[in-house]
Amino acid sequence: MTVIDIAPTVAHIAPPAPPRPPRKPILQLFFGDLVASVLTVTTAVLLILMIPALNWAILDAVWTTNDPATCRSGGACWAFIAAKFRFIIFGVYPPDEQWRPLLVMGLILAMILASLSPKLWGQRLILAWIASVAVMLTLMWGGVLGMTLVPTSSWGGLPVTLLLALLSLGLGFPFAVLLALGRRSSLPIPRLLSLMTIELVRGLPLVGLLFVASILLPLLLPAGWSIDKLGRTLAALTVFAAAYLAEVIRGGLQGVPAGQIEAAKALGIPGWKAVWHIVLPQALQKVIPPLTNTAIVMVKNTSLVLIVGVFDMLSAARVAATDPVWPAPYVESYVFVALIYFLICFGISNYSRWLEIRVQSRSYR
Repeated sequence: MTVIDIAPTVAHIAPPAPPRPPRKPILQLFFGDLVASVLTVTTAVLLILMIPALNWAILDAVWTTNDPATCRSGGACWAFIAAKFRFIIFGVYPPDEQWRPLLVMGLILAMILASLSPKLWGQRLILAWIASVAVMLTLMWGGVLGMTLVPTSSWGGLPVTLLLALLSLGLGFPFAVLLALGRRSSLPIPRLLSLMTIELVRGLPLVGLLFVASILLPLLLPAGWSIDKLGRTLAALTVFAAAYLAEVIRGGLQGVPAGQIEAAKALGIPGWKAVWHIVLPQALQKVIPPLTNTAIVMVKNTSLVLIVGVFDMLSAARVAATDPVWPAPYVESYVFVALIYFLICFGISNYSRWLEIRVQSRSYR
């Protein structure tokens, strides 16, 4: 007699995603209660007060002119930005060689676009970034393949701002991971060293670190050793980024249950593999917003390097605004530079929001 198993097969059904909150009508959103009404009216008043500024920036502005004296009357002098555009973007880099920093900015944009998709994350992307940074520095420096040697003292503008932000975050992140793991270590010496490093750096302003790197670092190096001003500035930014990123990563590590490590040990997985493949991915997913905030802060902090004489984009704009031919267009210079910073930081913020939503949606599958 043959026994036939007629038990029904139960298919695995993924839990549905949480329902989206219902959208409120526009009138209820702006005037639904007293607080919303006050905020709406206050915003409307502020917008009305900004009308003169809009007239200055758009309607009464001077967009093109061959005579700088035209800008002495009227609104904003955007013709100045057009005339000084290359100087603000490339700084004091030799004009005949400015195709090289332009190519560097294009390479940075291409690598950022290639890094947006999490499907491409891995060792190949890391190697591609290392190779790209080497190509960028070679293009900026020159001295090979027939390119003219341009010392770092002649670098400036937007390429310096982008390189300082990328390199400080990229070089600081591995040190931040080590500092975060060291602060959570059960061994007293690594924990004490990590704690002292993090608290010391976070207790000092970035301006102080820049002065220490610019003035004291050459005195601490052995005889015959020297680091140029841009390298010392990058070192200060890297240390600053590592300390702040370490605290963010430590917060993510605290959010990972201790049972993850215990389960990995029970399965015979080495400790470093458990940390690298199990703990760190979960910890970083939990701290995407604060990591983004630190990245945005570091992009904006690059504007402080002008204090130690590094010719970044803000420094180039300030120097351009001192041209006696033009009627002191300081406002236009700072507005233009602020717009570039805003576009960079706004792009980082929106990508972070998309990445966070993607991680949350995958966690429900």
